[in-house]
Parts: sequence; structure tokens; C-alpha cells
Amino acid sequence: MTWIVTGGAGYIGSHVARAFLENGIDVVVIDDLSSGRAEFVPEGAVLEQGSLVDGAIVDQVFARHQVSGVVHLAGFKYAGVSVTRPLHTYTQNVTATVNLLEAMAANGVESIVFSSSAAVYGNTPVAFVTEETATNPESPYGETKLIGEWMIADQARATGLRHTSLRYFNVVGSATPTVSDTSPHNLFPLVFRALLAGATPKIFGDMYPTPDGTCVRDYVHVADVAAAHVAAARKLDAGAPLERAYNLGSGSGSSVREIMTEMASVTGIAFTPEVMPARPGDPARIVASGELASRDVDWAPRHTLRDMISSGWEAATHSA
Repeated sequence: MTWIVTGGAGYIGSHVARAFLENGIDVVVIDDLSSGRAEFVPEGAVLEQGSLVDGAIVDQVFARHQVSGVVHLAGFKYAGVSVTRPLHTYTQNVTATVNLLEAMAANGVESIVFSSSAAVYGNTPVAFVTEETATNPESPYGETKLIGEWMIADQARATGLRHTSLRYFNVVGSATPTVSDTSPHNLFPLVFRALLAGATPKIFGDMYPTPDGTCVRDYVHVADVAAAHVAAARKLDAGAPLERAYNLGSGSGSSVREIMTEMASVTGIAFTPEVMPARPGDPARIVASGELASRDVDWAPRHTLRDMISSGWEAATHSA
């Protein structure tokens, strides 16, 4: 059994590829290395370098391998930047998914796990998000993720494609020191880079209606997210029914100040974060339920906040 992992040279994708290999499933990675790194691809996986935007390349990859299913993680993932580069975002995330689905249909590949995002909900006023929460994406990135879910569901109605989409929020930590989150926008790498540079990390707003005044968000460990992808793939392979989408949520969340305090403890670098004005549109609290995913795809937040920070810091300092 061989599964393609698109975007498998990225931070999350390489963890997913590693988890598949550890579960005895062969992996072919498709990645154009625009943000991924070849050295992140785990030993034992086959790397096919190329862009999903190029349909001919996608067809060639499927022709070279006997593929059972696909985990689709590749895409342009920077929500803020997508607002100023909407056409680029749609090309990378929508056109690419069309090419992938066409190649799957042409080669009789009938299972796909789609890496979606909590961005499909937008800045929802709902503090506790379930799969029934209304979708209202507020960036081209979030829109393309929702469109991806729609396209896959439409293809399933037309062809019988087996599928599910996994929506997650803030993925952090590392399962191996050799793979770190390299995003220029995510909280954990931003704080780690600041500490390594001797700078002071920033908190945006401390007057929210939360226990300590700072925003509360859902943080999940990348290894737990990867394990859920494997479980979903196994269910699809077995023909078991799955919901159209699942939230990989912690059910509780952590505040930005809690994270800063724990980061000082884990790193041994004492600091007092600089409080900046709140950013417009930042909700006070967004936490997701993971009950459905726990029921169907073996989802569980198995790592504590300290685990997330300590493993992320180890990876950040390993690559520094």
C-alpha cells in the first residue's frame, strides 16, 4: 500500500509522511520545495519534486507509482499574505487540487484525506467550535480551503470517491529535532526566533474577556495531527464511513500569556513579553471540540502544552 503525501516536505506534511512510514505504509511525497525542505522528507519516502499546478507533472507521478490514496497538504498557507495575493493563493490551492483530483480519477485512486483548516470558520463569534459551526472564511486562504472541501465532496458524489477533511487550528511542537516549524507568521516560531536573537516576544492585547486578558487559542501537537491522518487513511482504505469533516481540537485551549510563561520556563530564558495594542478582528477565544474526531479517527491531544513547547524549542535550537 502506497499513499501520496502532497506537501510532504513541509513541517506538517513531513510529520504525516513519517507517521505513515512508522505504520508500515509506503509514502511518495510530491512537493515543489517552495516552502518545504528536502531534508525534512523522512528516510524511506520517495520525493517527487514538482508543483501540483503543473498537471503533467502530477500525471507522471501517478503513472510511476501504484497509489492507494492521497493525503493532500500542499498549498499556499499564509492567510494574511493571501489577502494581498489572492490569485496566487487560488492557483496554488484550487487549481492544484483540481489537477490532483483529475489524476486520481484517471488512475483509479479512490481515497483522499484533505488537510483543511480552521480558517474556514473565519473570526467566528462562537468561542467553542464544532463541525456544525457556520463556515465564514475571511481570507482567500480560508476560502480556498473551503472550496477544496466542496470540490472533493462534489467529486465524491460524482464518482464514489472516499474522503474526509481534517480541520485544525494551531499546530505546534515536533516529533523529531530535525523538523521545525519555519513559518514566518506562527506564534511558536516567532517567539523562538525572538528568544534566540535576544529580542523580546510580543503579546497583542491583554484586555480581552479571558482569565488573564490575553487571547485563548487551540494548540495541538503535530504528532497528534499526523496520527489522525493515518487513522483516517486506514478507515478510508477499509471502506469505513467517515464524516465529511472533522475538527482536530483540544477542547480547552491555552492563552498567549500562559504560553509565554511556559516558554520562559522551558527555555530557561527569563523575559517579560512586551504588550502591544490588540489587533483588529482577533477574537478573544476560539477553541474546537474534537469529539467527532475522537470517535472516528482516533484523535486525542496526547501532548501537554509543556510537551509542545519543549519539543518545538528542541527543534528550533537544533536548526538554529
